[in-house]
Amino acid sequence: MRTLQEEELRAAYDLFLRAVLQRPSTDEQWSHLRARFETGRVLGAFVDDELAGTALTTSSAVVVPGGRKLPAGAVTGVAVRPDRTRRGILTGLMHAQLDDARQRNEPLAMLHASEAVIYERFGYGVATRARMVEINRIRTQFRDEVPRKGRVHLLELSAATRVLPEIYRDRVLARPGQIERTDGWWKSRLGMLSTGALVVVHQTDDGTYDGFAVYEPKSIEDAFDVAESQLQVHDLQAADSAVAASLWRFLLDIDLVNQVRVVDRPLDEPLELWLTDRRQCRTVATYDDLWLRLVDVETALQQRAFGSAEPVTIEVADSMLPTNSGCYRISGQGVERSTGQPQLSMDVATLASLYLGDHPVSRMVEAGRIQVHDAEAVPRAEELFRTGRLPWCGTNF
Repeated sequence: MRTLQEEELRAAYDLFLRAVLQRPSTDEQWSHLRARFETGRVLGAFVDDELAGTALTTSSAVVVPGGRKLPAGAVTGVAVRPDRTRRGILTGLMHAQLDDARQRNEPLAMLHASEAVIYERFGYGVATRARMVEINRIRTQFRDEVPRKGRVHLLELSAATRVLPEIYRDRVLARPGQIERTDGWWKSRLGMLSTGALVVVHQTDDGTYDGFAVYEPKSIEDAFDVAESQLQVHDLQAADSAVAASLWRFLLDIDLVNQVRVVDRPLDEPLELWLTDRRQCRTVATYDDLWLRLVDVETALQQRAFGSAEPVTIEVADSMLPTNSGCYRISGQGVERSTGQPQLSMDVATLASLYLGDHPVSRMVEAGRIQVHDAEAVPRAEELFRTGRLPWCGTNF
């Protein structure tokens, strides 16, 4: 197990592609994708001097309840060669990544999971969810009472490389679960867009940009066959709900489009309520999105804001990083280690699912994921971990 060198990175990425049943990268694809690889944070596992597994991490940050942005390692590209599985390679990679995160003082790690059964044993828990939506725009429209705000206009893709990162960093990045987008992420993402992709930005009355959408029409043989026409929305980010509504209104007003399709939308976005016919907005799928790992439980809890309720002492079990194991007294005023008797007990993966506020404490109790020693502590813990809105990531990596 070692850190890979520059000349080994493409082979590592192609190993990942083969593991997820994709073709190796082309030269053009790699010219864009290379930007996602952070020097010194790509691991390789070797068997008989051959690369057998890989995992990469990008230094990032995630917004936590209360508004702080905590350093977090964004884990991706995790794969083991199909003929080298079941040999402990993945476990070794996960241990090495978490050790590296600790050395870098990153209290959190995060990833998107290809399969839901893989990462809980390494202490990751589902921290945000999202949905895929399809809208039949011909049979519905925005309700008149939905507020209009600012204006929306097209932006050249060349200008988007400068403007979009600024909008996201300065106006959007505030909701729990949202993560920093690195320069490498933007270069890779925008570079991989097809020539048919379009960008619109939302501008306030004073000229400030505060939202954007990236979309493209699905290619069809007959451009005038509206029944088959589809608009694919790749990214829609907004400073608030009114800005999001303005961007959605623009997209649903585009002519010669039958269906608008978008992935990774927040579960609490009021799309259906904005439309005259809510049935024309269909949730195709709801799925786990961001998986979170508390690398340093004490620091992660101390940096998160909690609600107003009587203190609760929880016990956390972490077999992979045993220094995290122990009891923590949580209150609205802060968090500290405790030697007292626990009122609730859970593993670190369960705590990760509570951390951003997506899963209510009572639901995790019902699921058997939390052991209750004091029943009165359950509603108090629920109030402590409660957030004003559902967390949402909205960034694939």
